[in-house]
Amino acid sequence: MNSILANLHYYLVNHPTILHFSWTPPQTFGSTILFLSLTIFSYLFLAFLLSHLSLPPIPTTFLKPITILHNLSLLLLSLIMAVGCTLSSLSHAPHLHWIICFPAKTPPTGPLFFWAYIFYLSKILEFLDTLLIILSGSINRLSFLHVYHHSTVVLMCYLWLQTSQSLFPVALVTNASVHVLMYGYYLLCAVGIRPKWKRVVTDCQIVQFMFSFAVSGRMLYLHFYGSGCSGMWGWCFNAVFNASLLYLFFDFHSKSYNKKKKENGVHNRVDKSKAS
Repeated sequence: MNSILANLHYYLVNHPTILHFSWTPPQTFGSTILFLSLTIFSYLFLAFLLSHLSLPPIPTTFLKPITILHNLSLLLLSLIMAVGCTLSSLSHAPHLHWIICFPAKTPPTGPLFFWAYIFYLSKILEFLDTLLIILSGSINRLSFLHVYHHSTVVLMCYLWLQTSQSLFPVALVTNASVHVLMYGYYLLCAVGIRPKWKRVVTDCQIVQFMFSFAVSGRMLYLHFYGSGCSGMWGWCFNAVFNASLLYLFFDFHSKSYNKKKKENGVHNRVDKSKAS
């Protein structure tokens, strides 16, 4: 057991690539404003274009293996990021408050920022979710929430790195953990198993945002009554984005599950009338 933990700690924290990581624009891949702008614009343009071309659905026999591989890859990557960021926080944080509030002018270097960088790149990989939805012919699943979340979260993660934003380790671990659950659900659906806990995924996403706001209160206290926290303007964007997502998730939650309750109520009344 000790050897397993030691290996995990080396490969997820102390490996030279991770330990000596530095976010250094423009040397670091994906660190320029041009790359960020083109990436988001290309995603939005292609999502709009492909969704309005009325493309015939790709046969399931061809698309299913790609969907399974995509969901499995993101499930494993999310798990690795959650574990890696947790171990990095425990290893390199001088105290608990440091995880919540980086000292002012903290440089974006070391293991924690390496995992923020991997998280940033993983959000670009998640763009494939949209392509798979369109190619499968399930265009009704392509909601405003889906496209808005996928495009804006990339900008949010970029700001984590660019501003050395305080509190991102908490956001990264909670978000990656929820994504383990979410992509686990999608993976099971892709292999033909329809779990009954889809609502749990949405509930966990809502709890994640509410927890983020609660911890932000502590961070703001440390910022205004302490020596200040790094990356506050990045946090401001993050807070507004999370607030908008929380509203949209609540709206999605109420519309989706209230509609199901009404449909179930109608089915029950029909069944009773048939029985009588």
